[in-house]
Amino acid sequence: MDFEKLISERYSVRSFLPEHLPQTVIDKILACGHKAPTGCNFQPQRILVLNSDEEMARLHDCTRCHFNAPTAFLVCHNKNESWVRKYDGALSSPVDASIVTTYLMLAAQNEGVGTCWVMHFDPVKMRQAFSIPENIEPHALLVMGYPAPDAKPMDMHFESKSIDDVVVYGSFKS
Repeated sequence: MDFEKLISERYSVRSFLPEHLPQTVIDKILACGHKAPTGCNFQPQRILVLNSDEEMARLHDCTRCHFNAPTAFLVCHNKNESWVRKYDGALSSPVDASIVTTYLMLAAQNEGVGTCWVMHFDPVKMRQAFSIPENIEPHALLVMGYPAPDAKPMDMHFESKSIDDVVVYGSFKS
């Protein structure tokens, strides 16, 4: 698919068909996410794939924003494998996890799979439900599946600030 068309047509899907994604589709999406750049190529991302009724039921206990999706990826990052900025100690791994999530989201769209990037989840419950160790930080939940016939973008999806409101050249003015 043409990239501009792909990003123009992609929206946050909140209504899904009930069937789990086939493993072949999951594998294609994960292969694209695996190509995402990370700080110094440390690859701190850890992706938990949830694709069964039992796993999705546990997910429902961690967030109300599951939208009854049949499949989900919980994108995490290993804090112990992160590149660290020497000036202030900032970790690249949260940014890396976001880049990976973006690649996964766009790869899913390319496969006809709808997604919704969810940040509204309880990380403590996620840790308990899925035995996530302390060094692995849950970062982004990507619920996904084939869009239901009634799926449509939210009205605000088509609203954007002017590019002049978000882009600055040279330096910020005080």
